[in-house]
Amino acid sequence: MKSFVYLASQSPRRRQLLEQLGVAYELLLPEPHEDAEALEVVLPHEAPLAYVKRVTQLKLDAALARHQRLGLPTAPVLCSDTTVALGRVILGKPEDAADAARMLTMLAGQTHRVLTAVALGLADVRLLAVSVSKVSFAPMTAAQVKAYVDTGEPMGKAGAYGVQGRAAAHIARINGSYTGIMGLPLFETAQLLRGLNVEC
Repeated sequence: MKSFVYLASQSPRRRQLLEQLGVAYELLLPEPHEDAEALEVVLPHEAPLAYVKRVTQLKLDAALARHQRLGLPTAPVLCSDTTVALGRVILGKPEDAADAARMLTMLAGQTHRVLTAVALGLADVRLLAVSVSKVSFAPMTAAQVKAYVDTGEPMGKAGAYGVQGRAAAHIARINGSYTGIMGLPLFETAQLLRGLNVEC
């Protein structure tokens, strides 16, 4: 059994979720010269499922190359990416408060999908799993949208909200994986980890 993994994610939520599985990890974050944001650019006419798989695999490739470049001890590398989709429209991280308000106004009163892909890699082995959940927002007034945006919580989050935060007051229904919506579906992640003999 392997004693730890490298977590190639800057998300504090993913760290908490990995700790929930009892998995020891070391962070393997992008170096200053790496353009991590460039990996998340949506291709023309790209479907949400294809997008989240492609971006997660690109993140894993970059992390494995980083691992090799740094000459670190051998251990599996874990990457994840979360995408919010309203139909075929991909809602990424908001650029600013106005963009966050635009996204939340789109989501209000609607049911959307949250797709989270998880990739685990070690040398020449690559494993990938995807969790797809549905989230239904209650209708929101312009004042409610503004109040939520003013908290600053939407920034840095796909779809401009965090299910584990204040947005929960506007979420009427969830169908799927709560931890997947947070950013790391624990059932799928545990399956991948066991596939590479990581104790969890």
